[in-house]
Amino acid sequence: MYKFFVNNEQISGKHIEIRGSDVNHIVNVLRLGVGSKVIVCDKQNSISYMVEIEKLEKEKVLGLIIEKIEDTTETYINIDLFQGLPKADKMEYIIQKGTELGVKNIFPVILERCIVKIDEKSIVKKIDRWQKIAEVAAKQSKRDIVPKIENVIN
Repeated sequence: MYKFFVNNEQISGKHIEIRGSDVNHIVNVLRLGVGSKVIVCDKQNSISYMVEIEKLEKEKVLGLIIEKIEDTTETYINIDLFQGLPKADKMEYIIQKGTELGVKNIFPVILERCIVKIDEKSIVKKIDRWQKIAEVAAKQSKRDIVPKIENVIN
C-alpha cells in the first residue's frame, strides 16, 4: 500500500486533501483512481490513516478517512545522527539509509579537517534537498516520521 505525507491543516474531519508533487505521483505515475486506498500520515502528529480516494483534481486529491491506523512502524529509541559532511553526493545516500534505519534527526556537521566547504547561499538549498530525500526514504520504508534535517553546525 502506498504512503503519503500531509500537513495537519490538510486534514479536516473525515476528509484529507493531498497537494503538491504527490498529486502527479498518484494520478500519472501510480495511476490510482477513485476508490483506491492509500495510507496518509500527518507529518506533525505522526498519525497514519487508511484513506479512500474520492476525487481526483488537477491540483489536489481528495480522500475520505476510513480508519486510523494504530500500529506504528517507529522504534521507541530516539536516534540522532551527527554526520560530518562527506565528499560528492554521499550525504544524500547517508540520509536515505539513516532514514530507512529509523533516525529521527540528522545534524550535518562541518568538522575541522572536513574537505567539503559549503557557502552560506547553498546551505539552504542543500538542506531543502536533503529534507526531500528524507521524505522520499520515509515513504519508501513506510515510516510514520520524516526525519528533520537540522542546520549545518560546526
